[in-house]
Amino acid sequence: MKPYPSLKSIIAELLPLHRTIVSDDMDKTLAIIGGYLPDQANYALQTYSPGTKIWTWVVPERYIVHAAYLETESGQKVVDFADNPLHIISYSLPIDKILTWDELEPHLRYNEKFPDAIPWEFKYYERDWGFCLPKNQFDKLDRTARYHAVIDVEFARDPELGLKIGHGVLHPAGGAANGAGEIIVQAHSCHPMQANDDLAGVVSTIELARRLAEKPLPEGSMSVRFWFGPETIGTIAYLAHNEDLIPNLQAGIFMEMTGNKNKLAWHHSRQHDHLLDRITQYVLRDKDVDERDFAAAPANDERVINGPGVNVPCISLNRFPYEEYHTTEDNLNIMDEAMLQGAADVAEEIIRIFASNYIPKRTFRGPVFLSGHGLWVDWRENWNLNRAIEKIMMRFEGEHSIFDIAEQTGLDYWETYEYVEKFRAKGFVERLPIPSEAHTS
Repeated sequence: MKPYPSLKSIIAELLPLHRTIVSDDMDKTLAIIGGYLPDQANYALQTYSPGTKIWTWVVPERYIVHAAYLETESGQKVVDFADNPLHIISYSLPIDKILTWDELEPHLRYNEKFPDAIPWEFKYYERDWGFCLPKNQFDKLDRTARYHAVIDVEFARDPELGLKIGHGVLHPAGGAANGAGEIIVQAHSCHPMQANDDLAGVVSTIELARRLAEKPLPEGSMSVRFWFGPETIGTIAYLAHNEDLIPNLQAGIFMEMTGNKNKLAWHHSRQHDHLLDRITQYVLRDKDVDERDFAAAPANDERVINGPGVNVPCISLNRFPYEEYHTTEDNLNIMDEAMLQGAADVAEEIIRIFASNYIPKRTFRGPVFLSGHGLWVDWRENWNLNRAIEKIMMRFEGEHSIFDIAEQTGLDYWETYEYVEKFRAKGFVERLPIPSEAHTS
């Protein structure tokens, strides 16, 4: 694992790359991400051949840009991909043609709110072509002139040049726990020249992985799977090629747009009141955050993870909306290290509770001889726990998780967890896994 002075420094390294969904720079991005992840995650890449059917979708071709520019008929450059990859609409079709203003104008894009910024636009599946430029530059273009539009690109279908994703898994102390399952944490990496959308989510996720490697989850906890790749299509391709993973997934967190100075927002799972939602509410109970419905804007890969045929409860963490969205104003200047770290703080706390949680099932009959087994809690030292002991033991019937018990007794989760673990260490309860809600077909 490469050290990093700050999360912003990783963003600065990745920002200039032309990170469109299937491209050479996306491959470079995924390789760089892997260098920052803990070695214990065993990070690896998977490649999916262009044209492969993945559920109702198809893996797209690799987009290779050799040259793309707009110039006047006399050869004066207007915009050039070599200066900024946002100057062309991603996945633009090839063209080499002299055009009148009326022919060209429908293919130009700009942003009214930021007249000096270049917008980012894409046509991944609705194939067309176009250029993006600042509004102030657009306004100055000669409407009587003719323009030379050149987009020299290829759509490569070589299987070795297919869509790539990066993934790795961190196990709890003692290794993967049989039957415990996994949580998947995702961040997409496919938006060129965008810092907050979503290199911010990428680096917050890298930081989360580093923390879980330095301080592993308790023995017996769920494992945590980390995923990086192109938005939507990457998750579909990944799950379509790894359907055996789905029944093992217990929950998901999608991390994006975590670096700007907005308060954090969290989006419910599709189930809305799932254990994952309740734990998230518990973690954020004293924080000033926005709470939103599932797949409310911005809606991303949680629609796949928590969607039809998969149904893994998935929340989203972000700091959307922000004015600079999808323009060159989404840059390092709006990134804040404390915001990036703060999102990792929240995700870490959610995961540490959700992953360690289990259903305790009693092996004893009758009241437990507490003082005889070192389980008595002196009321003078901890009144609340002393008063809750009977309530806790009455919930050892294999129906309530530790979080349920903490919630129902009004105790802190970790205090409850540590006390239940004492019963398990004595052999008085056994650990039952949280049932998965993932669909098997």
